[in-house]
Amino acid sequence: MTHLLLLLALVAALGTAAIAGFLAFRWRRELVAARQVADLDSLTGLFNQRFFHALLGREVARAQRYGRRLSLIVVDVDDFKSINDRIGHLTGNLVLTEVASRVRAVVRGSDVACRIGGDEFAVIMPESGQEEAQHLADRIRTAVSELPLEHAATLSVSAGVAELSEGEAANDVFVRADKALYDAKKGSDQPRLRNGR
Repeated sequence: MTHLLLLLALVAALGTAAIAGFLAFRWRRELVAARQVADLDSLTGLFNQRFFHALLGREVARAQRYGRRLSLIVVDVDDFKSINDRIGHLTGNLVLTEVASRVRAVVRGSDVACRIGGDEFAVIMPESGQEEAQHLADRIRTAVSELPLEHAATLSVSAGVAELSEGEAANDVFVRADKALYDAKKGSDQPRLRNGR
């Protein structure tokens, strides 16, 4: 009888452990899924602004610590306000979704594309220099403008590029890329791509 009771207690303990293990696994899986949802922009499916700033900070720290290269591209849809005014905000959202899809299609697997505001996108490029970033920015510009979009016949984007300099913080390289974007938008008679050197 004692052996039977011990056996039943052992089976009950194993069952409880199995259930606890299953619940812990399920909880971890749901936590990972919730974190992924929290990191994504709900409209475009790209990483969101919060994730962008956190990742840029980590990547800059890594690049500075190990003497690696890092570049940043900031992209803005040209005249997006007039597009929204002409076709409406709901259709404008479809345009942003298509732009995000075209950006996603041309970035490399090691690059991280994000939507960082209304019609502004960014690409973090670990292990990449200014020349590679300019090349990718050109590919993004071509991908967006090459084929007309269903809801906004022609579309163009401007881009600013900056490579991380020694001793720079994440905000420094972002400010330089953003300033380069601003300069590109101001110089509309020239190519809409600027370096933030």
